[in-house]
Amino acid sequence: MIETGAQLQYSLRAVLFDMDGSLVETEHYWGEALNALARRLGGELSEVGRQATVGTSMRTSMRVLDDDLGIRRTEEQWTADGRWVEDTTAALMSAGIAWRPGAADLLRAVRAAGLATALVTTTPRRLADIVLRTVAADIGAEPFDVTVCGDEVPARKPDPAPYRKAATALGVDPAACVVIEDSRAGVASGLAAGASVLGVPSLQPLFPAPGLVLRDSLEGVGVAELRTVHAARQVAA
Repeated sequence: MIETGAQLQYSLRAVLFDMDGSLVETEHYWGEALNALARRLGGELSEVGRQATVGTSMRTSMRVLDDDLGIRRTEEQWTADGRWVEDTTAALMSAGIAWRPGAADLLRAVRAAGLATALVTTTPRRLADIVLRTVAADIGAEPFDVTVCGDEVPARKPDPAPYRKAATALGVDPAACVVIEDSRAGVASGLAAGASVLGVPSLQPLFPAPGLVLRDSLEGVGVAELRTVHAARQVAA
């Protein structure tokens, strides 16, 4: 049952982690695959175009790519090309995955503190499972109580649906959660869901917003700081 009431207002119950660019260094794999697709289509993806795809759905990425290259493909071509990008990214992920600085230590600390955890990613399940195998091997235990992938929700980030689904599955109110994000779409999703957000940009700059705390890295971040991030939004509310 989802708890409500005054106790939720001041109690951090769960930490919800984005995956690509927040937990692990995989966002650049998507960039490599998109750049390769752009070359197959006869162009080059600009840095502005690449930044616009960070943290977004594949459909959004395909639209950005068309706009950036000045071309127009059909929905069927978007679907086929999107599948090619996913297959290429999966192959790159299978070759090796590295943690973002401080992310593994923070995940271990959150688990040790008894807080609930979720992985909330726009990445499809078949690719997320590649990352989850690496994460589980390094952490030495089941790292997440809940995982929510992009092909398991009715709408993707920046819509709040992914983070709301994770909170519901954990049995907590989004207001009792801190979200860890690196992209503007992810930050918008977490804030719209009602969570506090710790933003640590990787390939895309983030801008101040109510409920958002920005840091350059997760190195040195522990549960005490997450409680401070959470409390800041509670006080502001």
